[in-house]
Amino acid sequence: MSPATAVAPVAAKRLPQTSRAFEAAFEPEPVCVGRARRITTAFLGLWHVSGPLADNIVLVVSELVSNAVEHGAGDVVLRVRYPDDEIRIEVTDGNPAPATRRYAGDDDVSGRGLLLVTVLARKWGVINDGRTTWATFRVPSRRP
Repeated sequence: MSPATAVAPVAAKRLPQTSRAFEAAFEPEPVCVGRARRITTAFLGLWHVSGPLADNIVLVVSELVSNAVEHGAGDVVLRVRYPDDEIRIEVTDGNPAPATRRYAGDDDVSGRGLLLVTVLARKWGVINDGRTTWATFRVPSRRP
């Protein structure tokens, strides 16, 4: 008979969270808005972000990419980063005129996108000499 091998228990350690991010570039065509939504939805699923929070993030991506297509210049770049407890969306185009909120009338069919961003996102703003519009969302920590 062979002697029993003693195995010391090992304490489970939580591995450090790796950075989660993606970037996608699009030609400024209306079809890219749907593509940006689908890509964002797929990554949010991989990151286990779901429900109303995911819906709000995808809606903001849609609005920011739509603005870049309609009012921007050149290619549209979407970046989404989720390094810790916050998701940051950035949409960049070549137009140096910063995105600004408009006040749409009751009969206007557009002009409410940044109002939606204001309501849904934790914060939003413009950087990079007006070429990048960003928005952030707080992600509640998951209980083990």
